[in-house]
Amino acid sequence: MSRQSSHAIVAARTDTETPNTAEIEALTEAAGFETEAIYTQTRPEDPTYDLGAGKVDEVAAAVREHDADTVIVDNRLSPAQLFNLTDRLPDGTEVRDRYRLILDIFEAGATTKRAQLQVELARLRHELHRRREVQSEDLEYNGIPTHDPEGEWIREVKLRIDRVQNKLNALPDEPDPGRDRRREAGFDFVALAGYTNAGKSTLLHRLADDLALDEADPAHDDLGETAGVEDRLFKTLETTTRRATMAGRMVLLSDTVGFIRDLPHDLVEAFRSTLTAVHDADVVVLVVDASKPVSALRDRIETCRDEIAETDGRVVTVFNKADQLTEAELARRKTELSDVAPDPVVASATEDVGLEELRARIVEALPTESAEFDLSHGPATQQFVSWCHEHAAVDAVDYGESVSLSVRGRPAILERARARAQAIE
Repeated sequence: MSRQSSHAIVAARTDTETPNTAEIEALTEAAGFETEAIYTQTRPEDPTYDLGAGKVDEVAAAVREHDADTVIVDNRLSPAQLFNLTDRLPDGTEVRDRYRLILDIFEAGATTKRAQLQVELARLRHELHRRREVQSEDLEYNGIPTHDPEGEWIREVKLRIDRVQNKLNALPDEPDPGRDRRREAGFDFVALAGYTNAGKSTLLHRLADDLALDEADPAHDDLGETAGVEDRLFKTLETTTRRATMAGRMVLLSDTVGFIRDLPHDLVEAFRSTLTAVHDADVVVLVVDASKPVSALRDRIETCRDEIAETDGRVVTVFNKADQLTEAELARRKTELSDVAPDPVVASATEDVGLEELRARIVEALPTESAEFDLSHGPATQQFVSWCHEHAAVDAVDYGESVSLSVRGRPAILERARARAQAIE
């Protein structure tokens, strides 16, 4: 998405509270716009513009002052509101509501055929909804029923929806041979999930073997691109995966695309297609920004848990950004959210606080079996010891009259280890 010279005015309205513009600002940046000014308003929705007429005039003046070419509204606009707002702004000003902005970001970030078709399907469904709204508004204002209640232009978009849906249905499942190969090698899968700007990328840098906060190591290209820690949403809709070692266990950490507030319904499936790493994970680390108000935290935790409910992996919740809160504020959050986030790990990724506890909790949640082996000395036993080091965690090796090993790892790996040991005996 390249709009390097595009300048935007952001406007946000809520009914009863002061709008929080952090997310819409981040979305605006992710879409390639430079935010020149932000206008907020607390009032009921205006049926003509969404914003009040006076606020629209302020926004129009800002467009002229900053020579902006786009106005972004942090609400979903009806066709009439979109038309009226555009008509009241300087000529040539483009208006994007929250839905269209998110849709554009998803479209730019979709790199697989399945993701591209899902985003196209979402766009067409949005178009169908808007065409029906326009038809309803025309009927309401003109009061003239039509002999063709659906209309050719609505049937046309429905046909396009059917074509895209058929293409989606015809796509074969895409097994990940690399994933299966890494399972065979003894890797455990851990997915970082949560809302945007909760600190997932920073946690990835702290936990991974080959990354630091101030550097990016291009090694291990087979595991994806290095994750950035800057606050930029949806640089890609693909996951970023890095290696980590925790208590001798070999782990693949995946930083998944962040959840966003009020994700448009038509985009839910497109978003879910990006959560493959979550559904394949042995452990899901649910990262939440603990500095948010308790009510917002509850909504976000519940939404995330609903979306990751199908995973078979265990969930470890992290209250990140704890350095921004007092002890009393943290205690209040833990108490009031104990029903949705029992026993969370309190951490600060930027301050390197709580990460050892997090590693321990992840290892504790991994599927694990242990086994003891007592084998005779010889080349085959030495090869077995090397194999165990490569595929599992070897807690102890004793070279006495025989070779004794204590091994811990994935159940499937331990099953293979027992078969190998039996072949030596």
